[in-house]
Amino acid sequence: MLKRIVTGAILIPIVVLVVYWAPTWVVAIIAAGVGLLAMAEFFKLTAKMGLRAFAPWTMVCAAGLFAVQWLLGITEVRWLGPNTEVIRGLAGSYESPEVILLIFVLGCACIGVMSRVAFADVLPGIGASAAGLVFVVLPFSYLVRMEGQSPQGPMLVLFTLAIVWAGDTAAYFVGKSIGRVKMAPALSPNKTWEGAAGNVAGSLIAGYCFALGLHAGPVPWLVTALLANVAGQVGDLVESAYKRGAGVKDSGGLLPGHGGMLDRMDSLILAAPVVWLAAGWLLQGRQ
Repeated sequence: MLKRIVTGAILIPIVVLVVYWAPTWVVAIIAAGVGLLAMAEFFKLTAKMGLRAFAPWTMVCAAGLFAVQWLLGITEVRWLGPNTEVIRGLAGSYESPEVILLIFVLGCACIGVMSRVAFADVLPGIGASAAGLVFVVLPFSYLVRMEGQSPQGPMLVLFTLAIVWAGDTAAYFVGKSIGRVKMAPALSPNKTWEGAAGNVAGSLIAGYCFALGLHAGPVPWLVTALLANVAGQVGDLVESAYKRGAGVKDSGGLLPGHGGMLDRMDSLILAAPVVWLAAGWLLQGRQ
């Protein structure tokens, strides 16, 4: 518990300062580093399950995803909603996550056919590689794209981080104190429905505080916080399934008291794209 508190006390102020004050390219580089570390831990989990990914190639494509999201963030204004405005990017239609995904698919096919990988390992390798890119890096990379949306981008990234952190913290203390009914014992025996309710409450409180601070109507922010919280809790359970399948307790030991990088960002992975999608409909023009 002490390690958990100390690690959080050190990292949270640093992250907030970087998101709010650092240039977007700095945030993109740091996010890419975090995403690549998480994906490396993910590949260690898949390897324990007998699925050996094409790690170097997938890492290259993951870095490309972060680069594309950074370019899109700084060259377009695109909120999904009635007031959508799009500014063309530097590279036109080739500046897109879709292009990176197509390059990834073609590369995996070439590796499977032309390399010395055993034929029996080709399909498991493609599956593990695709899972790491699509389920870990792609959704998380939307934080970078959101960060570049001036002027509201950094604020929305902080909003995403705040609702995840507040929800996780509330879930931990509520679950420890009054948690009784197991939520998903086959995946995570320590999670309870009481803790899940505390998680939702923590995110809603954080969302309401953001609305008050921005002098905005609270309903859009609360709805966004609720949707992102549910997605984040699903992401947490999915990561627990990864670890169960690999037979490990934590994805790594990089962060004392928190486990690995994938353990720390599991909720954020799915919460980030939900905030990105909800922002245009619920937040634009109501700040």
